[in-house]
Amino acid sequence: MAIKITGGCQCGAVRYEGDVEPQISVNCHCRACQKATGTGSMQAVAVLEDTVKITGNVKYYDALADSGNTSSRGFCPECGGRVVGRTSGFPGLLAIMVGSLDDPSWFTAQMNVHTETAQPWVHMDADLPQFPGMPEMPGG
Repeated sequence: MAIKITGGCQCGAVRYEGDVEPQISVNCHCRACQKATGTGSMQAVAVLEDTVKITGNVKYYDALADSGNTSSRGFCPECGGRVVGRTSGFPGLLAIMVGSLDDPSWFTAQMNVHTETAQPWVHMDADLPQFPGMPEMPGG
């Protein structure tokens, strides 16, 4: 079921909107996400990239992920707010950073990934599947 999303960075220079069908939603506990967010985990929902319109200048930082794929973190060059991400492992998908949504209240994580590097002070919902790394995804 498609939902209407809007969001952007803190200063408003980067905005996005779309009618999207979430493909997967995660809490990621990898060290790269911890460093990128400045906290213990990152929450993201993956959607089909062609269903989202982004306005403004998004700067991307590319890094090699543990999987060997290239992870591209998209942020606003003005305020530094992280808004989106991509990975070469899942072409055509765009990760929306949940904190950048205008209304993040609908988000529900389906799983915790990279739990092997989760910080001991981060509470994880015991009812969610836990993966020490990134699990294989359908079609991935």
